[in-house]
Amino acid sequence: MAGHSAWANIQHRKGRQDEKRGRIWTRLVKEITVAAKTGASGDPASNPRLRLAMEKARGHNLPKDKVMAAIDRGTGKVEGVEYTEIRYEGYGPGGAAVIVDTMTDNRVRTVAEVRHAFTKYGGNMGTEGSVAFMFKHCGQFFFAPGTSEEKVMEVALDAGAQDVLTGDDGGIEVICDPYAFEAIKTAFQTAGLQADIAEIVMKPLNEVLLSGEEATKMQKLIDTLEDLDDVQEVYTSAVMP
Repeated sequence: MAGHSAWANIQHRKGRQDEKRGRIWTRLVKEITVAAKTGASGDPASNPRLRLAMEKARGHNLPKDKVMAAIDRGTGKVEGVEYTEIRYEGYGPGGAAVIVDTMTDNRVRTVAEVRHAFTKYGGNMGTEGSVAFMFKHCGQFFFAPGTSEEKVMEVALDAGAQDVLTGDDGGIEVICDPYAFEAIKTAFQTAGLQADIAEIVMKPLNEVLLSGEEATKMQKLIDTLEDLDDVQEVYTSAVMP
C-alpha cells in the first residue's frame, strides 16, 4: 500500500505551493540556471535535467522570458549569481528523517537558517549521509483517487516502472528509476493518463507516523524550511494525519 496518508499529504503540499507562486518561480529560475550550467548545454533536447525543469516551469506558468534569461545565465551568455547546490540532513520531532536541498550564493547564511529552523522546532542537523540512506532517489507519479488502477498499472509496468502502489484512499503512486522517468511520463501522456504529481524525489524507505505535538512541530519545521529563500526541496519520512 502507498500509505494511508499519502494522497492527503500530496494535496496539502500542492496547496502550500499554490499559495506561494512567487517563491515557486524563484526556485524554478534557480533550478533552470543550475541545470543549464551543470548539463553543459542550454538545449533541453540534450539536457534531461533542464528539460524537466522547463516542463515544471510551464506547469507553474513561469513566463518564457524568465526561462530564457535563466538559461542564458546558466550557460554564461550573460552574467548572473553563481549558485551552489548543498544538501543538509537531520532529524525532526519524533526522530523523523529530514533532507533539505538548497541552492545558494552564500553557504554561511544558508546553513545558519537551516540549523535555526531545526533547533527551533525540536530537531537537530546531522552530518552528510546521516539520513540519506533512509531514502530512495526515484521518479514518482501520483494519480488522484478514481483513476483506473488497472490502466495505470498496465502502462506503468510496460514502460518500465518499478512499482505501482494504491493507498487506502484510492490514490495511486508509481515509482520508477530516475533514468526511466521521462519515458514513463511520455507513456502516461500517450495513454491519456494525467498525473497530479510527476517528479524526481527522495522517497523515504520507511515512514514515521507522528501525532499530537510532534506532528504540529514537524509541520512547522517543514513549513519554515520551505519558506527559506535558499531551499529548493524538503523531504521527510514523517507522515502526519
